[in-house]
Formats: sequence, C-alpha cells, structure tokens
Amino acid sequence: MKLFQLILILLIFFSSYPANASRNTNSYDGNIFPIYAGNGAIVPPQTSLAESLKNGRISVLFFYLDDSSDSKAMAPVISGLDLIWRNNIDLIALTTDELQNDTSESESNQPNYYWNGLIPQTIILDGEGKIKFDKNGVINIDDLNKIIGELSGIDINDSSFSVESFNEYNSIISEKK
Repeated sequence: MKLFQLILILLIFFSSYPANASRNTNSYDGNIFPIYAGNGAIVPPQTSLAESLKNGRISVLFFYLDDSSDSKAMAPVISGLDLIWRNNIDLIALTTDELQNDTSESESNQPNYYWNGLIPQTIILDGEGKIKFDKNGVINIDDLNKIIGELSGIDINDSSFSVESFNEYNSIISEKK
C-alpha cells in the first residue's frame, strides 16, 4: 500500500503541467487586473454606480471578461486611469458573467442599464449621468484621458501617456515627452 502511495505522489509531482497564461489568448488565467495590470485593487469596485451618480462624480464603467484577450489588453489601460485619475473619477470595473442572463429592466443608476452585450466596453458618464463616451474593444488611454480631462476641467493636453509592457504579465503607464 505504501509503495502505491509513493508511486502516486511521484506521478502527481513529476507529471504536473506548467501554468500557461497569455495576454493574447481567450483563456481564463484568473483575475486580469492583478495578472496583467499589476493592480488587484480595481476589483471589486470601491463604489457603486448609484453612489457615484448620487455624488455627482465622473464614472468610468468597464465591462469585461477574464477570459477575453481584448479585456486583458485593456486591463493596463484601466489600471492607468485608476493611477492617473484616482481622486477625480469613480472607476467601476465589472465582469459581465452575472449580467449575461439578466433580462430584468434596470434603472440608469445600475451598470447593466449601460452594457450593450459586447466586451470589453468602456463608458464614461459625466457627473449628471450623461454618456460622454461609449466604445467597445481596445481603446487608447489618451482618448480616455482627453474626455476625463474635459469633464473634470483638468488640462492634460501637454502630456500623453502610453501603456508599456515590461513582461508578459504586467504593464506600466508612462508619460511621453
């Protein structure tokens, strides 16, 4: 019996498969924000959309799936927005898993009211809840910064930012000069 247990343990130990995570595949690798953006604090969101609208703050909704290559590519951009605009916006990143089968009517203070069924989707709402930006796919951080800057009254036209990967899994936001 002990020989069988020893062989079983050795088989498990030596036949393990390496973990394969890749930003360019539609595979599930875990939560995309700590893996591909180095910022696990984005999820769960620090505030709800209802609270953000009630407080008259700029809201950035980001709908994603952890197993989408486009969502993985957007994770560093969303993390960059969090770093750049943390005090000026409410960033609400939501996985669409629980929204996909929700057929109930929702009100404009609920995130699923804005989701169009495609991912990734990035939406910027002004302090009054009006949609100022709504696009699907991978988006340049400069486009988002320009809109947030206009809404917040902060001029950022002197700078432009880029998302640079420093390895397969993590990225940094840098300012172009």
